[in-house]
Amino acid sequence: TEKDAYDKALSQLIFMDSLQTNNLIDNVNPYVTSPEINLILVRQSFEEALHSQSYAVMVDSISTNSEEIYELWRRDMMLKQKNDAIFRTYDELSTNPTEHNFVKACFANQILEGIYFYSGFAYIYTLARSGKMLGSAQMIRFIQRDEVTHLILFQNLINTLKKERADLFTKELIADVVEMFKEAVELEIKWGKYITQGQILGLTDDIVEQYIQYLADDRLSSVGFTKIYNVENPIK
Repeated sequence: TEKDAYDKALSQLIFMDSLQTNNLIDNVNPYVTSPEINLILVRQSFEEALHSQSYAVMVDSISTNSEEIYELWRRDMMLKQKNDAIFRTYDELSTNPTEHNFVKACFANQILEGIYFYSGFAYIYTLARSGKMLGSAQMIRFIQRDEVTHLILFQNLINTLKKERADLFTKELIADVVEMFKEAVELEIKWGKYITQGQILGLTDDIVEQYIQYLADDRLSSVGFTKIYNVENPIK
């Protein structure tokens, strides 16, 4: 069970970093006019590519079934459903580049960077607390150091937009964002319970659910939105 969950967690992380590498350049950067932010987004894309390479090293060094890990996002319907949900928002911006859809894409980044990634990291850290996969946990710490800056970038971007373009934050937008977060939490909770099967020491179904709800609340409150779940962080 631990091995299967490790492989599935890695597959999730690999897909998301690969998505971000292209998404930031193709779907977000073209609509940003600040050269400073353009530069940061290019740097972030570079870092996401490095993360994908880091995961590849982990897969090739540890897993005995690397091909399945790389292809899991195509075959595992639970993972595909989760990935499709976040991709829809980026695709909306690509096919219909409105201001409304740009702001939604910024929030999609908060979900990807601040919920999906952190949820994936939690499993590796849980293994490390039991004295297992310590090298993998160290690699994740290096990766998370970058993800923190990515998260803060989009928090600042959203908060700046709220000040400079408050007109964009309509009731419709707020409702769309809240719905995005609720869907993301529901999908990530299902995914977390699916990969752990309630068999991982220190990561019960209740802890998985509460942690993901906590992450969503933290990301929402950081940009001035009302918390949905009002729960404490169960992972200290």
